[in-house]
Amino acid sequence: MKVLIIEDNPEIVEAISLMFQIRWPDAQLVSTHLAEKGIELVESEAPDIVILDLGLPDMNGFEVLKQIRVFSTVPIVILTVREEEADVVRGLEWGADDYVVKPFRQMELLARVKAVMRRKSPSGDDRPLVCGPLRFHPPTRQLLYGEREIRLTATEGHILHHLMRNADRVVTHSSLAEEVWGGDYPGAADSLKVHIRRLRQKLEADSSHPQLIRTKAGIGYFLAKPGWP
Repeated sequence: MKVLIIEDNPEIVEAISLMFQIRWPDAQLVSTHLAEKGIELVESEAPDIVILDLGLPDMNGFEVLKQIRVFSTVPIVILTVREEEADVVRGLEWGADDYVVKPFRQMELLARVKAVMRRKSPSGDDRPLVCGPLRFHPPTRQLLYGEREIRLTATEGHILHHLMRNADRVVTHSSLAEEVWGGDYPGAADSLKVHIRRLRQKLEADSSHPQLIRTKAGIGYFLAKPGWP
């Protein structure tokens, strides 16, 4: 596995590197303190995951996230001191797969990284999944909606895959969090809400009045084929 760290604090880079050396020694680490270089490395190094700081010297981390998402669906974990709810929502809405606030526990960060990596191939099932007009291929996260091809992040792909496997059945917040993150945690329902909103924006004709991914108030979500009640 190749990990790209875009972080301008050398102590943080060292801590993350040590964490991987001890707990995940086969991982290959590449790092840069510059945003522009980080974007270039996503293209040239093809990392399996990116750990991204928001406070970079040459560019706002949110802008880095947006630029990477133009050409890549590589899993991205934001690691930052910014803990305001608005920043968390913005990061997830713009395509981050997870959001971790500094100071962080090393084992927690490693667990979150591993959870994101597991989501690269939802449920370990490589077979294409077909549900109504949707055709999803887990290893590549290729989604066809009729004739339209839609790019999904790792987390979006995992959520949609779980909804498709349970089509027309309500999936609870906690069971979906368990499927996506390997366990429920405080704030998971809010994070799911952001990812669901992004999925609706990509799939629905009118995301404010969803017909495909529907909400069961206070419980969870379910996938409804067009024309289903």
